[in-house]
Amino acid sequence: MTHTLQLILLLLAASVVAVVLCRLVRLPPILGYLAIGIAVGPHALAWVPDDANVRDLAEFGVVFLMFSIGLEFSLPQLKTMRRAVFGLGLAQVAITTLVAMVGLHFLRFSWLAGFALGGALAMSSTAIVSKLLAERSELNSSHGRDVMGILLFQDLAVVAFLIAVPTLAEGGADLWKSLAIAAGKAAVALTAILFFGQKLMHGWFFIVARLRSSELFMLNVLLVTLGLAALTELAGLSFALGAFLAGMLIAETEYRYQVEEDIKPFRDVLLGLFFVSVGMYLNLSVVAQHLGWVLTLLIGPVLAKLVLVVILARAFRSPLATALRTGFYLAQAGEFAIVLLALSTDLHILDSTFPQLVLAAMVLSMLAAPFMIQLAEPLVRRMTANDWLARAAQVTQIAARTISRQDHVIICGYGRTGQNLGRLLDAEGIPFLALDSDPQRVAEAAADGSNVVYADAGRREALTAAGLQKARAVAITFADTAIALKILHHVQRTRPEVPVIVRTLDDSELDRLLKAGAAEIVPETLEGSLMLASHSLLLMGVPLNRVLARVQAVREKRYSIFRGFFHGATDAADAEDNLQPRLHSVMLNERSAAVGKSLAEIALNGRVEINSVRRRGARAAAPAPDFHFEAGDVLVLLGKPGDLAFAERRLLRG
Repeated sequence: MTHTLQLILLLLAASVVAVVLCRLVRLPPILGYLAIGIAVGPHALAWVPDDANVRDLAEFGVVFLMFSIGLEFSLPQLKTMRRAVFGLGLAQVAITTLVAMVGLHFLRFSWLAGFALGGALAMSSTAIVSKLLAERSELNSSHGRDVMGILLFQDLAVVAFLIAVPTLAEGGADLWKSLAIAAGKAAVALTAILFFGQKLMHGWFFIVARLRSSELFMLNVLLVTLGLAALTELAGLSFALGAFLAGMLIAETEYRYQVEEDIKPFRDVLLGLFFVSVGMYLNLSVVAQHLGWVLTLLIGPVLAKLVLVVILARAFRSPLATALRTGFYLAQAGEFAIVLLALSTDLHILDSTFPQLVLAAMVLSMLAAPFMIQLAEPLVRRMTANDWLARAAQVTQIAARTISRQDHVIICGYGRTGQNLGRLLDAEGIPFLALDSDPQRVAEAAADGSNVVYADAGRREALTAAGLQKARAVAITFADTAIALKILHHVQRTRPEVPVIVRTLDDSELDRLLKAGAAEIVPETLEGSLMLASHSLLLMGVPLNRVLARVQAVREKRYSIFRGFFHGATDAADAEDNLQPRLHSVMLNERSAAVGKSLAEIALNGRVEINSVRRRGARAAAPAPDFHFEAGDVLVLLGKPGDLAFAERRLLRG
């Protein structure tokens, strides 16, 4: 017992240190786990023995990783991404595996070894790539969608490899019979899941969730995950397949996101332990003796995979820039490549030396992936001059449309919401220019006379060409937080005083968007609920003024900036409206009287309220009396027109 406790404490301490260091240098934690495994394993410091119990525990990490992938797998998502998944993804995995099998056969390897290694080489790191795409706000870019589609097929393909490799390793005269039986079992399992399991799982989770016990809910998730993994293993299939199917079952229920949050700590900890055990496989002395082979196995597969993905992407009609970026993102090895390599070693498909060299090359490729992707962008730009010429033409076209525009609204996204906003702005006589990245929508809307151009609103040059320096406001009409944050970043760096209105699906990202500089956020679910409630109250006989007051109170409590709105020149003719409080932005410069003073020292006499302050891109709520102002602060004031003019004079001229 003492030895086990010491082992656990050692692995925990080493893992904490490794993850902290990786976070500090902005590298994926998986690399830290691998490094710890190499350092404390039997081939280096030998602090941790090559114990079967450690590996058995680490295999639970693979179970929960496959479960998480199953949670992400849904039939509607698969349908929308079918080109990238079953086109690009299938072609990439199949060609990589076949080429590896043929190449390794000429090097005197068995067909089975070629199949296992080919499957391993076909895999890329879902953990590393998805993290990098999210950090760079490229998940919804054209290359981001292709990358995620290929990764999704790789995650599905690994299930087939985990079934086929052990079956093929058994060999014998009944090999094809064994393969057919394994495929039949998998087909029966999938059929049962898709046609019978969903209703059963939904009903069972409803019973558990109704008891409102977080402990019971967590226990039930563990039971379902490990139970299905055990059942598939008893049936002669992979335990990872059972975990994947369990995730698929729960993904079709409304409990998916709660389950994902509950399972995440178990998945991350156990998966980290798995990668520590993988690192223990690596014998640095063997690698040092065959360093030339390691470098060859690193550079050769990475370049071959990069070229293959680029060719396939071009064959599927992706632009050259998109194809190159997709190739750079997917060139490295992945965590399931290491899983397949470890499985091949355990089944004695490969000898003890060659897997060490392949493992070292894979780990090095994963270490190099973040740097390679970062350095690839300038290279892609130089190699795609035509792409940049096309962008320059787009920017020129946008700029030509905005030369004569002043005090206009830039609408980012011209879908249904953007078009409705455009119609209302037209009705009020407010000029606008819409940016949209769907060429078909732009062509049809432009033919109808709409002020819309083809452009990626997430790019700074597109916003600048759209007249951001002269714009009155920016409206982000699509519910994509990642791209909204990019737009907010560009606006804050160029014109922080311009109000940006952001649409979201719900209020889960409210604080994040406010800190990024959003002047207003409209959560669809909250606004829909308010509209439903107001209509219901009216139908039940509640007076209109009381309904409006109730709705306004809810809005002010949730996001206080709803208490006013930004006015412009077209609002001046409405005399009655001039008596109502409104919002007004004031930017302080070095000569402003308020700089260096506190709110109490300015003495606005209660005539105007400072609704919020945006400082260096971050938004703070209403300041306290001892809050001191700095140059560059953008103050959002709330008050009547005359009072706002008084407050602006006090803030700027004293």
